[in-house]
Amino acid sequence: MKRYISYLATLLLMTFVWSGCEVDDPELAEAPTSEMVSFTVAPTATNANIINFESTSPGFKAVWDFGDGATGEGAKVSHAYPVKGNYTVKLTIYTAGGSATGSKTVTIANTNPTMLDREDYNFLTGGANQLEGKTWVIDKNSAGHLGIGPIGGTTPEWYTAAPNEKASEGYYDDEMTFVLGNTLSYTYKNNGTTFANGDNAPRIGGTAGAGDQTINYTPPTNLTWSISEEGDKKFLIISNGGFIGYYTGVSKYEILSLTENEMYLRSGSAAVAEHAWYQKLVRKGYEPPKPVKEYKEVDIADNFDTPGTFTWKFENIGFNENFDNPAQLPANSSDKVARYTRLAGQGNQFGNANIQFTHNLDLTKRHVFKVKVFLPSYNDYTTMGGAEDWSPVKTLQKQLSVKLQNSELGGNAWTTQAEVVQQVTQMDRWVELTFDFGAHATRKDFDKIVVQFGGEAHWNPGIFYLDDFRLMP
Repeated sequence: MKRYISYLATLLLMTFVWSGCEVDDPELAEAPTSEMVSFTVAPTATNANIINFESTSPGFKAVWDFGDGATGEGAKVSHAYPVKGNYTVKLTIYTAGGSATGSKTVTIANTNPTMLDREDYNFLTGGANQLEGKTWVIDKNSAGHLGIGPIGGTTPEWYTAAPNEKASEGYYDDEMTFVLGNTLSYTYKNNGTTFANGDNAPRIGGTAGAGDQTINYTPPTNLTWSISEEGDKKFLIISNGGFIGYYTGVSKYEILSLTENEMYLRSGSAAVAEHAWYQKLVRKGYEPPKPVKEYKEVDIADNFDTPGTFTWKFENIGFNENFDNPAQLPANSSDKVARYTRLAGQGNQFGNANIQFTHNLDLTKRHVFKVKVFLPSYNDYTTMGGAEDWSPVKTLQKQLSVKLQNSELGGNAWTTQAEVVQQVTQMDRWVELTFDFGAHATRKDFDKIVVQFGGEAHWNPGIFYLDDFRLMP
């Protein structure tokens, strides 16, 4: 038995030693060195500004950095340099033992004007005759001028900014100027501050964990731009860590669309590989034509037992559209209602449920809304909670507010809204409230309805129920 135990101990020890970090793997290849990296450089016979590169190095993969922001992959590649200058080209090879990088300087003696006369270059810069270049700004009046979606997707499906939503973020005064000349120069003028993504903000002096933030930042000078083509995609690349508008830690932007007056870009995030960010820009001074929304009367109703005529959206609240009726009484015998949960905390103080329409609402003939509500007495309506200094309300309110808004104003929609507030005096029972917007029936700019329980600008939680929300005939 002792010999058997000793044998097992020896076997376990050998397994540990061979699997540990201290023992070299006899099959691990030697790591490559920079001296092993070599490649040839040769201009094409018909155009000295187009260079052919060929790796003469060992390895199974070759990745190129062409020195102007563009990259490539493969043992044999070509790259166009329309502008004269010295470019540091780097080749990274990958072998079974690891990777190594080597570099050479490629000198382009002359600018080739014919290579600069392209539609995308001219749209971006205004062309060679526009010596001062073309300046672009964020298309702040357009919905979705900033957005985010999955890196594997093609749209900002997770979030799109409403018009003027970021007006206080130091974002809309940024100016991005592109020049077409002997150097493809790029100037980023931020007027002192840059709006940065929270995950990447620390890279330019921001605070970690503070979310999106406006940062005092001085952009680098002597930046250049280039456009590279990868398959059927085009990418706008800024040199030396430069960027465009909203900072996400990257300098490479896929060009989704580019015209004389409008540009739509997609980029990644240096900090979160799963994120893709979208930005819309317009030529400075250009006012895109504003689409005219249809103005019409429609049915608006949802009883939560059957599908409604619209889709509810909600911001900073809990909202369950399929909740069992907490008091199935004659005043409301429905099986299902909606539960509206107001969340605690400063970030939820303006939470609401809302209905967004693609047209403007014609309220000239029908402008009275009715809704059944149930307010539980167990909510805390007396404790003073956090609140904004200007707010006259610091406790949870026994009330429901319905607001009509113009969503095109984004974060400023509240400045022109029409609001009706109804107080609820009977707890633990269904009551029906009426909201008459007759005083605003001639307005033609409403395309959004906001429903808000408990008041706003304080930080107290609460639970409420609603049913049979409808525009009366």
